[in-house]
Amino acid sequence: MKPAVIVVDLLEDNCRVQGAILPVHQKMILSLTPFLRQCRAKGVPVVFACDSYLAEDFIFKGRMKPISLRGTPGANVLAEIEVLETDIVLPKRRFSAFFKTDLDQTLRVKGVDTVAVAGINTHFCVLATAFDALSHDFFTVILEDLSGAFKREIHQRFIDAYRESSLYPLLTVLRSDRFLESF
Repeated sequence: MKPAVIVVDLLEDNCRVQGAILPVHQKMILSLTPFLRQCRAKGVPVVFACDSYLAEDFIFKGRMKPISLRGTPGANVLAEIEVLETDIVLPKRRFSAFFKTDLDQTLRVKGVDTVAVAGINTHFCVLATAFDALSHDFFTVILEDLSGAFKREIHQRFIDAYRESSLYPLLTVLRSDRFLESF
């Protein structure tokens, strides 16, 4: 197995309100730094997939208010998360980190065959990225303790649904410590 980790949308605009990180994300973010350090020590590429919208983007024609606008501080990875020069910071304009980006090609060049996905929101961008990874023929892992939604019960429903899916073992749900033990 040659894995990569994709961290989805842990950005200033997505995780912080009035200067404070939303409580639902705090534990996940605290666990993420040591996890990423262990991954890097094992030679695992780390990708930060970041919402990077234009103010006039189609996505804002619905209920969603403009956030994570390209070039603004709100589109940056949370300051509390360590991003190294060797990491890949990937701007994205839609839910999946693969949609209209060069992520597939980048991972192939690095010899990656397995993608582990963390971040927010489990039921939108994490899941879209996981499904697209699978659709690009990568074994895919959703990191249940390093993913989350604004409501814990939403996150848990989606994790439970895919833990026992017929896509196993192509798509699995694991805790981050179990993932690290797997290679």
